[in-house]
Order: sequence, then structure tokens, then C-alpha cells
Amino acid sequence: MVRGLLVAVGVLATTVCASASQAPQAPVKATFDGARAFEHLKAQVAIGPRPAGSTGIRQTRAYLTRQLTAMGLTVEEQPFVATTPIGPVEMVNLVTVLPGRRPERILLTGHYDTKLYKDIVFLGASDGASSAALLVELARVLKDQPREFTYEFVWFDGEEAIVEWDIDTDSTYGSRYYVQAAQKAGALARIKAMILVDMIGHRDLQIERDSHSAVWLTDIIWSTARRLGHGNIFRDVLTTIEDDHVHFVRAGIPSVDIIDLNHFIARGHWHTVSDDLNAVSAQSLQIVGDVLVAALPDIEQYLGAQGL
Repeated sequence: MVRGLLVAVGVLATTVCASASQAPQAPVKATFDGARAFEHLKAQVAIGPRPAGSTGIRQTRAYLTRQLTAMGLTVEEQPFVATTPIGPVEMVNLVTVLPGRRPERILLTGHYDTKLYKDIVFLGASDGASSAALLVELARVLKDQPREFTYEFVWFDGEEAIVEWDIDTDSTYGSRYYVQAAQKAGALARIKAMILVDMIGHRDLQIERDSHSAVWLTDIIWSTARRLGHGNIFRDVLTTIEDDHVHFVRAGIPSVDIIDLNHFIARGHWHTVSDDLNAVSAQSLQIVGDVLVAALPDIEQYLGAQGL
């Protein structure tokens, strides 16, 4: 009887183990990889200067498109001709959409051009490459995750001034065109929030709250940063930044600019030859990526609770 019982128990254990091994495994949730994002940053810097309309930005556009299509994502180009102080310049925004349960959209955006200089080799490791790189990695992390809202990634061309910064005439060409095109198509109402990243690669990262940005959206992101232990990076200091988000704010879309501008200027890196690989780090990309991944569910929850 004892022997029979032991045999039966052994058979049962074998059956349970076999069943467990055959059970479908839950998909492993992707996590943001700052090192992977940094490789995208380095690849752009290796191209060299990437001002709007240049060979460099065309190569950058091809690189970004290859990375996204390799993930199985569809990349759409939004071409336009910008009127600039040096004449017409061909520019292209890149767009990738991750469908959600709802058609309403949360935009995740940044620019991929660099400032035009004739007298220096400006590589724009943080100012241009960091935002483009982070968005590519963020798309990889989020593409297979469930989401209530549709996420739309936009890489803006022509954020930098061709000659001298003016938010309405010489700068932010890509975001201005995007908003104007959405207005003409009657598509603005479906955009419920816009998140902009810019200059977030600085190894000594200091991000301040922007006065143009929606308070509720800023609060969610900053509180998420504190919860993750990055309150020293996302500082409760108010500043005013003109950037790609301004055109969305003017159109009535809640927006936020995540940018290290003032500290980058103070360190002497903004629009100088020192905005190179020595000025940036994978850790900074990791921090911003982790904060955004963690904040998005709360942003969705807020929008749902507000009936937006």
C-alpha cells in the first residue's frame, strides 16, 4: 500500500510539473534601457551636424526610420517646405502611432535636428540627439504594452532657429506645421495631452518646471520623479521656456516640456562645440525614460477621470 501510494504521488507530481511547464507564460514587461537609448544617441552624433534640410538630417531620418521599422512599427513622413530667413527649406516630421483602446491620443514628442552653424562643428549630443534617441527607446518599451489611449510619437524637424530664434517666424517649424495641419484636418480635438522632451541627455541633468506647461501634467510627472527617487533631477523651480510645446499650448492642448535648458547654458554646453558625447550620459536618459514610463498610466487615469 505504501509503495503504491508513493508511485501514485510520483505520477501526480510529474503530471503537475508537465502541466506547469506547458502553461502559457505571461509576457515579460519591457523596461526602459538607457544604454540602448544611448546607442541611438551616439549613432546620430556619429553622423555629424544635422541641421534642417541637410544631408546629415536626411541620414538621421533614415536611421530613425530603420530602427522603428525593425521593431515592426510603421513610420509616416510629414513633409513640408518651411519659409526661413535663408529661403525655403524642405523639412520632414516623422510619426509613429501605437493604437490604444481609444482613438484619443497622447503625443510623445521631441526634435531631431541640430542648430545650423557655419563656423563650428556642432554635434548636438543633448540638443537634438537625446530627445530623438529617447523616443525610439520609449517606442520599443511601450509598443507591446496595453494602453487606454493611443500613443503618437512625433520627431519634429526644424526646432532650431535658422538664423535668430523667434517662436513665430524662425524656429519650431515642425511643431508649427504639425499643429496647423491638424487644425486644417479637424484632428486637434483627439489630442488630449502632449509631452515634449528636449535636451535631456546632460550628464549633470537639472530639469525645471516650465510656466507654459499644464500644471496637472507637470504635477503628475514631477510627483512620479520624486516617487522614483529623482526629485533632485526634476526640480521644483519655475522657469519659462519657448519650445515646440508652445504651439500646442496655444491650440488649447495640455502640454509639458521636459527640458534641461538653464543648467545646460550655465555649464557652457548650449549651442557650443562642447555639446558632445562628453556632456551626456546613458544614466540621464535612463532617469527620464523611467519617469515617463511610470507616469503614463497616471496621465491616462487623470484624462479618463476628467472625461477627456
